[in-house]
Amino acid sequence: MVMSLACAHSEAGAHGLGGAALQTALDRAERRCVETGERLTAPRRRVLELLLQAGQPIKAYDLIAAFGADGEAAKPPTVYRALDFLERSGMAHRIASISAYVACARDEGAHAAAFLICDCCGDTREIETGALDLTESATSRGYVLDRVTIEAHGRCPACAAP
Repeated sequence: MVMSLACAHSEAGAHGLGGAALQTALDRAERRCVETGERLTAPRRRVLELLLQAGQPIKAYDLIAAFGADGEAAKPPTVYRALDFLERSGMAHRIASISAYVACARDEGAHAAAFLICDCCGDTREIETGALDLTESATSRGYVLDRVTIEAHGRCPACAAP
């Protein structure tokens, strides 16, 4: 998949959190961990913070590079362990088709995630899966699913506009 380097519109990817909204999201994540008996360790919190600030999918190597507050890169296992935890706990999703991670837009723990991904500008939105319930379908066939991620590629409204 190839994304264009520049789009005719300037709003692509402007969905990240900052300030009070970022702090609220991190506090909510901390509470979720306490409720489930988990710990939001400093590395897990930092990776989640970076994902929330980005607001769009970000590759693991970019997280590794941005990890240190002083600009120092993290050791890869630190970031990958944090990403694994965040994904298992439903606070982040891996988008396989673009080899990137994104903070979960919903606050309900693990769930089936569906994404609309613009192949032009890279804008990515998590959407409701609606009537599509793969978990129920799988269960009725004897499968036990750990996680479901649906990825739909196309062009966002700005890129599709004539």
